[in-house]
Amino acid sequence: MIRHSATLAVNELVRAKQARGERVTHLAFGEAGLPVLPEIAQVLAESTDRNSYGPVAGSAAARQAAANHLTRRGLETTADQIVFGPGSKSMLFAVLAALPGDVILPRPSWVSYAAQAALVGKRVSTIDIPGHAGGVPDPDLLDRHLATAGPGGVLIVTLPDNPTGTLASPQLVKEVCEVANIHDLVIVSDEIYRDLSHTDPVHSPALELPERTVVTSGLSKSTALGGYRIGYVRVPHGPLFTELHAEIIGVASEVWSALPGPMQAVAEYVLNDPPEIRAYIDAARNLHRTLVTAVYNENIAAGASCRAPQGGFYLYPDFSHARSTLGIHTGEGLARHLLDRHGVAVLAGEAFGDDGLRFRVATSLLCGVDTEQRWTAMHSSDPLRLPWIADSLEHIRTAFRSLMG
Repeated sequence: MIRHSATLAVNELVRAKQARGERVTHLAFGEAGLPVLPEIAQVLAESTDRNSYGPVAGSAAARQAAANHLTRRGLETTADQIVFGPGSKSMLFAVLAALPGDVILPRPSWVSYAAQAALVGKRVSTIDIPGHAGGVPDPDLLDRHLATAGPGGVLIVTLPDNPTGTLASPQLVKEVCEVANIHDLVIVSDEIYRDLSHTDPVHSPALELPERTVVTSGLSKSTALGGYRIGYVRVPHGPLFTELHAEIIGVASEVWSALPGPMQAVAEYVLNDPPEIRAYIDAARNLHRTLVTAVYNENIAAGASCRAPQGGFYLYPDFSHARSTLGIHTGEGLARHLLDRHGVAVLAGEAFGDDGLRFRVATSLLCGVDTEQRWTAMHSSDPLRLPWIADSLEHIRTAFRSLMG
């Protein structure tokens, strides 16, 4: 049975509580939480007459924009490698449906990877992440697993990572790719948070294994267009290209036909990286970094073990050492405790295939509750002093410190 996505389910629960007048500080949903740039809204408004079915892969202009966008980020790409669809989730599903073999995931990893693998009939194995970064499996553990599991299959990685908020170093990516190469794995690299890396550039596995790395991305995070559902995949040139590209097009043609025409116009505009888009992403990155760092500091002050954030707007604190003090033995129990006793919503580690007293924190919805607050936060020189953000941080501080008695 495929269950309701944990992230969407908890978001609906929190929204229902808030609608009843309950106070809930929402740290459980990975929506970017920022307003739509007016220029994007204008492009959408001017494209409403694009009501015809378009090419399954996307318009030539949108695909060229995506190719140029990736090339500017150090990943040489041509338009024929790009296929668009309604969100990166759809693209991931199409890729998993098209590729042979079972799936290997880092543990923890984003909630939908395992569910989508199950939807297309693939078995899933999980390999623990190394101590210093998430998003990729520990290369030594991966090598040992594959020595007995046999060659082939698909490895999914996330750069920067959801749920840990970390970014695997170039050396770590290289080591994982070396193992993947030895064991004939295809890598699917989810790079939707690439432009929200706080300081370091993303080192894509496509730079190490160019013929066997598929890259997925979209506009939900960097430009806060989650509701627009714009995603794309970069199919590698080489032996995989012809069959894999045809299979992805086949899935797309039978499931969604094409990305809606107005959204292709938006994609073309955004991915051409005009100055106003670059400025928006810079402001978004700075705000997310400020907020997630503040909440990281609150976790550390409360006694949690937690990797420092390096990208996006996530943290993955571990309160396992306080199990006896709390009398709570699972991440789900800890998440329920925080929500029911303190009105703070987080997403338990079990949703990411993990155990222990761990949970994911998403700080993006602290930006504000309406468009005015969110624009103010984006342009503030000191967003932590804004009343609605300061109040939320105090609420979080009280809740997390209560966990240590």
